[in-house]
Amino acid sequence: MQEGKIISVQGPVVDVKFGEDDVLPKIYELLSAETYDKRNVPLEVMEHLTGNVARCIALKQTHDLQRNSMVKATGAAIKVPVGKNIFGRLMNVLGEPIDKRGEIKTEEYLPARRQKDLTLRVTHRGLKNEFIETGMKIIDLLFPLVKGSKSGLLGGAGLGKTQLVLEIIHNITEKQDAVAIFTGVGERIREGNELYYEFESRKMLDKVILVFGQMNESPGARFEVSQTGVTIAEHFLESGKDVLFFVDNIFRFVQAGSELSTLMGRTPSETGYQPTLLSEMSSFQERIRSTSSGSITAIEAVYVPSDDLSDPAVVCTFGYLDSIIVLSREKVQAGLYPAVDPLVSSSFSLDPEVVGLRHYRIAMDVLKILNKYEDLKRIVAVIGLEEISKEDRLTYERARKLLNFLTQPFFTSEMYTGKKGEYVPLEKTLEGCEKIASGEMDKTPVDSFYMIGAV
Repeated sequence: MQEGKIISVQGPVVDVKFGEDDVLPKIYELLSAETYDKRNVPLEVMEHLTGNVARCIALKQTHDLQRNSMVKATGAAIKVPVGKNIFGRLMNVLGEPIDKRGEIKTEEYLPARRQKDLTLRVTHRGLKNEFIETGMKIIDLLFPLVKGSKSGLLGGAGLGKTQLVLEIIHNITEKQDAVAIFTGVGERIREGNELYYEFESRKMLDKVILVFGQMNESPGARFEVSQTGVTIAEHFLESGKDVLFFVDNIFRFVQAGSELSTLMGRTPSETGYQPTLLSEMSSFQERIRSTSSGSITAIEAVYVPSDDLSDPAVVCTFGYLDSIIVLSREKVQAGLYPAVDPLVSSSFSLDPEVVGLRHYRIAMDVLKILNKYEDLKRIVAVIGLEEISKEDRLTYERARKLLNFLTQPFFTSEMYTGKKGEYVPLEKTLEGCEKIASGEMDKTPVDSFYMIGAV
């Protein structure tokens, strides 16, 4: 076993020097260092420097690491446990259990950084149009989930991205027989804690696998935890399973990469992000794929800094997403939850060949009415509702009813709102929207559509 010694510790970046005749450990190989109080600090090799030095990132805190202390090369990359025994377990980036329920008993381990397996034939599984019902009106109507697709939930701070992800997990895992994997990338400890106990209280813990690299951890752990999560997803994909892969939050993955890039001395790009942004994102996103026997359906929360959708980290993810679901601060201020802005969002799956002609027609009617409402809203604010034509007044009222109807009480926020959650089948959603758009509900007050299930 090779040994080196620490010559530099700069936050989470550790330089390890090996002997002149030694062969440097491979990129992404795991090294093992020890603090003076015997705490193990795993290091992952990221670069080879001159002078037989390996530059590494620490996957745990580097407090109390000493200069000249010895480091051992393990000869292997990060290996994470896979298999049926990891259901209901909560792991960190190294695949170690952090739920205080003892060790994970499994004999199956896979390296987190895997070479692309050319024997896995990637197929466009989404073209089979296997619809996944979420029970959420606005998602099922305008942004239908299709097996093998990728959906992004984009929004600034406090708009309900995490709540939306949790509700989708809750609704799908109760109805569908699929493997659900949740990867918490750099998110708040409070949210992770609430998620775990929410699953436990609803007896859903045995249906999901949880992998966390949270806000209080080193940027190395936050950066690599996405690879740990997707490795577990790949294992079930190769076993012929359909996988639901949830990531919260993909922006934190980019942010951790930016921190590491700066600490490793790389010159940032013109936008301020790391020069390797595109390659890092593609190395993660391209592992989320489908084969002829199974699929990975991804739902990714994307934090939007300062509500700026042109931010390079946000734009970088667009090319990989089939559905872009944008959450709006204006909708939150109006009390419309989920706060999705349907006119800014888009979905490749909203196509007559995917969802059927009736669904497509109703969705287009809804978008047309909402589009007209945006124009009328400005006019009404100036001259008042009574001054516009009768036809426009009808459109205006129908749009308000549709906006209210597309709100929904969540199961996962019952403790905050006091309202019982509602699961609405797709047929009921289409029926309700059709009745409102056609004028059948014109005599019903606008407020009676707010926070209800089916009409």
